[in-house]
Amino acid sequence: MSTSNIGPKGPVTKTGEVVIDHVDHRTGAKTGIGWFLNRNIPGETSWFQTLGFAAMAVFGLQAVTGIVLAMYYKPEPTQAYASIQDITNHVTWGWLVRGMHKWGASAMIILVFLHMARVFIFGSYKYPRELTWVTGAILLIMVMFMGLTGYLLVWDQRAYWATVVAMNITASAPVIGPYIADVLRAGPTFNAHTLSRFYAIHMLVIPGGMATFIGLHLFLVSKLGISEPPWSKRATRARRAEEAAARAAARDRRPQGRREVSVDPAPQTLNVEAGQ
Repeated sequence: MSTSNIGPKGPVTKTGEVVIDHVDHRTGAKTGIGWFLNRNIPGETSWFQTLGFAAMAVFGLQAVTGIVLAMYYKPEPTQAYASIQDITNHVTWGWLVRGMHKWGASAMIILVFLHMARVFIFGSYKYPRELTWVTGAILLIMVMFMGLTGYLLVWDQRAYWATVVAMNITASAPVIGPYIADVLRAGPTFNAHTLSRFYAIHMLVIPGGMATFIGLHLFLVSKLGISEPPWSKRATRARRAEEAAARAAARDRRPQGRREVSVDPAPQTLNVEAGQ
């Protein structure tokens, strides 16, 4: 017996189906979602291929907890540290949200590095996934900058001097290093606007860029598929078949009218008279 129609549908279900059909008829959302979710996965896929999704899940957690913290945080040099202490000690569940955001940042950096290492070891950066690798590398840089800009927001001695060291290292880079450091510091030295600049970059610029490149990264993954591990038997058979086909094609391209020239193994002695 089919389970597709097990009884009459309630008014809520009917209303939901009408709304979904209405939206899908005008946007094609079902087709897009189906194309994104329904795709072939290599048979020998393992848990190593889930590191990217884990990093994206932690990014979602960072976004939610960051929004909650932004409701109570005050990006002013005279109030930043006090607002952090107030979140930790007085806001309901504030210590939990701050702890999740703090340790989630470390977890995200670790997961992104592990994901990049897996892609490199498996050779997933090769044709035709070069752009997927490039977008992932850009996301790695953004994650590092996210950690740098967020570290200063606590505004204690350790965060302040650690950021000073990071800015001095950035300013030592050739050509564009000093300009990048001046933009991040909001001037040639640390000042009252530096904290606001880091807060704006941490809350607006980097999350927007990360959301954009995550969407592009997922699009490329869906379009090109997940690469198989190096030990995949199917990939080995396919590679050998391609090599055999290339050799056969090379043989077919050889000239057909060329005669074989046989060489006598016994060298002939030529008597050459003088003057000739």
